Amino acid sequence: MTTAVAPALHLSGVVLPEGEHRDLWVSAGRITFQPVAGAETVSRGGFLLPGLVDAHCHVGIGNGGVHATGVEDLRAQALEERAAGVLALRDCGSPVDSRVLDEHLDLPRVIRAGRHIAAPRRYIPGLAIELEPADLVAEVRVQARRGDGWVKLVGDWIDRGVGDLAPEWPDDVVAAAIAAAHEEGARVTAHTFGTDALPGLLAAGIDCIEHGTGLTEELVGEMARRGTAVVPTLVNVENFPGFAAAGEARFPSYASTMRRLYANSGAVVRAAFEAGVPVFAGTDAGGGIDHGVIADEIRALHAAGLPVEAALAAGSWGAREWLGLPGLTEGAPADIVVYETDPRVDLDTLQRPQRMVLRGRVVA
Repeated sequence: MTTAVAPALHLSGVVLPEGEHRDLWVSAGRITFQPVAGAETVSRGGFLLPGLVDAHCHVGIGNGGVHATGVEDLRAQALEERAAGVLALRDCGSPVDSRVLDEHLDLPRVIRAGRHIAAPRRYIPGLAIELEPADLVAEVRVQARRGDGWVKLVGDWIDRGVGDLAPEWPDDVVAAAIAAAHEEGARVTAHTFGTDALPGLLAAGIDCIEHGTGLTEELVGEMARRGTAVVPTLVNVENFPGFAAAGEARFPSYASTMRRLYANSGAVVRAAFEAGVPVFAGTDAGGGIDHGVIADEIRALHAAGLPVEAALAAGSWGAREWLGLPGLTEGAPADIVVYETDPRVDLDTLQRPQRMVLRGRVVA
């Protein structure tokens, strides 16, 4: 844990999203556009972005679903994210308590959703708190108080009795649970792959949908009307054909559904963006997805139809504003990523951060 006062720094370059060449200084860990005497110049030229955001990851879950066993495992995951220019994470559910990382000021900020909440035998074993519908509201209140302003529900998963994706909760229970979270001051998001759980979640006032591959034109319009966000996790959606193949022998209807959702995934994201649904970049890192691949997700959003600046915003200044984190503004905490070339011209440059300032200190 670092406690010393952060040094005064000076950076110059094209500041995004405004696109203007500016000088900025860092004093006591915060950005100012007023010159600071004696500041060390740490970057000159290049393009300055607000720190990148992975808006859907799982801190504490590593490759193959192996859980972190100590602070060094947690640090290793957070450092993989930081190396990719990610200076803030939204942890969308983890069985591992990662709050010890808050003491490590050289690591990205973590905004947590507590643990996943799922129905019995309706999610990946060992990840979620599994409970009956009658207990959902009480557990949502618990997780709302443990998290950092978010609660994560599992909205659908394969139902072995049905042989396909199906909702996990009755609509009236979902409505009561989301209302309880809002009373506790927390926002709610939900994992959904299919379509059937979405009408009830949206009608209940959910704040965000994760994946959202089952969105229809009507549901997209409802999300736009309500301001409900979506985090498509397109790098994880690339695994859908593999999920289908793995389940086909026992659940052919499920396999067919997953292939259909995969085929339509890009069009769904494009339709959501064009309708005005807030779209943010998240990788679903943890388990089957490596940490530190936010650049891949931003490129995937662009390939799906988001203009390049919208895709950048989804993984930087737009996501930060959504999560209550400022950009490169006067008085804001200094979380800055510098690139040598313009990412608006070539998104591949996101793979090569040249300099990072986190909480007012140069890192890596």
